[in-house]
Amino acid sequence: MTPRSKKHLALFFTLLLLATVACGVSSITNQGTDSPSELSANSLLAGDQTPSENSVSVPTTEITLTKNDLAPEDRQALAGLDLQSRLIELYDLVNPSVVQILVYTSKADRLHLGSGSGFVYDSEGRIVTNNHVVADGAIFEVVFSDGSRSYANTVGRDVDSDLAVIAVENLPENAIPVELGDSDQLHAGQLVIAIGNPFGEQGSMSLGIISGLGRSLESQRILDNTIGTYSLPQVIQTDAPINPGNSGGPLLNMDAQVIGVNSAIRSTTGVNSGVGFSIPVNAVKQIIPVLIEKGEYIYSFMGVSIQSLNLNLQERYELPQPIGAYVTGVTPGAPADEAGLIPANRTDGKGGDLIVAIGGQVVENTESLIAYLVFKSKVGETVNLTVIRNGETINLPMTLGARP
Repeated sequence: MTPRSKKHLALFFTLLLLATVACGVSSITNQGTDSPSELSANSLLAGDQTPSENSVSVPTTEITLTKNDLAPEDRQALAGLDLQSRLIELYDLVNPSVVQILVYTSKADRLHLGSGSGFVYDSEGRIVTNNHVVADGAIFEVVFSDGSRSYANTVGRDVDSDLAVIAVENLPENAIPVELGDSDQLHAGQLVIAIGNPFGEQGSMSLGIISGLGRSLESQRILDNTIGTYSLPQVIQTDAPINPGNSGGPLLNMDAQVIGVNSAIRSTTGVNSGVGFSIPVNAVKQIIPVLIEKGEYIYSFMGVSIQSLNLNLQERYELPQPIGAYVTGVTPGAPADEAGLIPANRTDGKGGDLIVAIGGQVVENTESLIAYLVFKSKVGETVNLTVIRNGETINLPMTLGARP
């Protein structure tokens, strides 16, 4: 709160107090005389309420004060105090459950490879972090906010979602599991908080907003050219400062719920430039339980290369609409190949199928098709594809395989 705001608030409440006193003393009466009454100080101090000839009647006036009664700048000051109080409460609640992860090579070498963040997932000592934080390590040292330390072992990893689970034998008493939110209920402009260990500075908190939704992160998996690349859909974009060391830490809403796992930044300098990305918590809900049970997560697989369209590409490929996922390649022997999907001609890019629906869900672009495969389908499931081919709409049944 600025000095000017403090001055305005003090003046407001002083005027309010004077008005209340004026209302209260406007009717002081003395039965049988026009002269002012002499009040007994001893009687007032003793709380004597017995009526007497010199009694004083002080009517009470109930006044309800709301923020709307304040000047705009004072309302902003009070709102700032409310936000500040909530941030302090949130930090005190969640920070004990956020950990620093120190990564080393084998016991023989014990070279420090780097560090990251994570958060307590359950009371069994399991901790969620990024795959890229632990992928190259052999020894993991977990540091809690109270200074206690523990070695952890790897439970499961998934390179395509960049999620991993490690576990310690014992948790500090105040390191309780963090509540998980719902990333389907997020909105651009929503306030978010990141807690982690940027540049090794443990327990650092930063504030920002959700800058965008529906982004995608390319998998770090190395694939041959016949398959193409994999990506994770529905990724959250935020301007909350995320720097090296924040990876694996939680992105939180104002209800202290995890809505994402901080994973990457887009930068030309290697430090935050206002564009950070967080894995949606609904991916955590879906993938982490399987990693705990099986150590790995298997995605459904079509075996196609697809492309989103704009008006220019629509005209170039002579397609009836720009909505859908355009098939540019099909992996031989993959489910898409067996279902009869036709890829675009390699010479001019024309003649490919345009996927407009899968499993009854509209496909607007490549993002929505990938989101369906990742979040709504299972290996071995037969789904119905709706495609536009040479101007005609046809349906193709396809049995999904396992991602190689």
